[in-house]
Amino acid sequence: MRFGGRDTRPSAEPALDGGARPREPRGTSRLGLPDLFGEAIAWVIRKRARSALTALGTLLGVGAFVTTLGVTGSAGAQISSRFDALKATEITIQDGRPPPDGDLSADSAFPADAERRLGRLNGVRAAGVLWTVGAGDVMVRRTPERHARGDNEEGVSVVAASPGALLAAGAEVDSGRLYDGGHNARRDPVAVLGIGVASRLGITSARNQPAVFIGDTAFTVIGIIDDVRHNQDFLLSMIIPDRTADADPGLRGRQRSMLIDTRPGAAQLIGRQAPLQLRPQDPSRLVAIVPPDPRTLRQNVEGDVDSLFLVLAGVSLVIGAIGIANTTLVSVMERVPEIGLRRALGARKRHIAAQFLTESGLLGSAGGLLGTCGAIMVVVAVSGFKGWTPVIAPYLVLSAPLIGTTTGLVAGLYPALKAARIEPQQALSR
Repeated sequence: MRFGGRDTRPSAEPALDGGARPREPRGTSRLGLPDLFGEAIAWVIRKRARSALTALGTLLGVGAFVTTLGVTGSAGAQISSRFDALKATEITIQDGRPPPDGDLSADSAFPADAERRLGRLNGVRAAGVLWTVGAGDVMVRRTPERHARGDNEEGVSVVAASPGALLAAGAEVDSGRLYDGGHNARRDPVAVLGIGVASRLGITSARNQPAVFIGDTAFTVIGIIDDVRHNQDFLLSMIIPDRTADADPGLRGRQRSMLIDTRPGAAQLIGRQAPLQLRPQDPSRLVAIVPPDPRTLRQNVEGDVDSLFLVLAGVSLVIGAIGIANTTLVSVMERVPEIGLRRALGARKRHIAAQFLTESGLLGSAGGLLGTCGAIMVVVAVSGFKGWTPVIAPYLVLSAPLIGTTTGLVAGLYPALKAARIEPQQALSR
């Protein structure tokens, strides 16, 4: 390192007020990169405890950044499969132009062979017609006596559904069985109860086939549903065969719909094909309610999670930058005599600024590098614990240390400029 050089000009120039003002030395003063980095590294090592605490904020910020993107990337396939299994296989087809109230003779939106038609589509596992009887609060009792609605204590939802609708819902019975096509074809007065309705009616088992009444009509309970894959309303409803309901004008439904269970990945395609398959003469009458594409839903969820954790990572980086700026500023105050001596020996302002910028940049780089390494280990550990394949984008590993370096340089900018403004006379007079 060499400061100063030959300078034959006077050290002061006349000022406008007649006095003399200091003039910055000119000559061959220079500060090489090896000297610059050597002294910066020596200072960081000499102040080990302070440097470690200063770099901690950057370490946590960069670590949180890499960990967030690494974990969410590794969990992407698992999130997609969970959505497929839970929701992305359910489609509901509704009548876009239902008949007027009380008009039960109007043309139904769904043909009699609707289930068979949909069964021809590749990707459909089960499908069936269903509707809610009445206003959804029908008088269902254990006894046949009629009561006014105001005195009815057991008003529950009654749903008419074909056997295919129960299969499409993935209904599982805790006791008894589900009704089948034979019950439906014979219009048998049978019913299955959701676990919620069975509890309200005091029915704990279908083994003895208890009877429940809708008005004066008795229905034999042959099963109790305790779980469904789709259409959770079944757990809070009394479900009867759709043809049995059609035989009673009081149980017919005006607003009918179809529930379709598809194979994973087929929902979007079936949602487009089903209306045309059911009503080729007027497919626009039917409205298909299709779950969002799992990939889009996964990206939305990942985006929300990333946004939250990236905000936290940003806060950590800001805290780290403040820590680096504060430590560098304190270092400037402590090293005023050293700065004055350097300036007196010929160091220029840019040399002083470069010295402190290099030191703050090294602290940021150390925090970024250590944070990246720690985050990679966390991602691998979490993925191993969950049985996932760890996925970390290469650009993330390369950019994270640069983020730490940039944070350090930005944080050290003000202290470096402040140090560069210190004049040799002021520094050496202290």
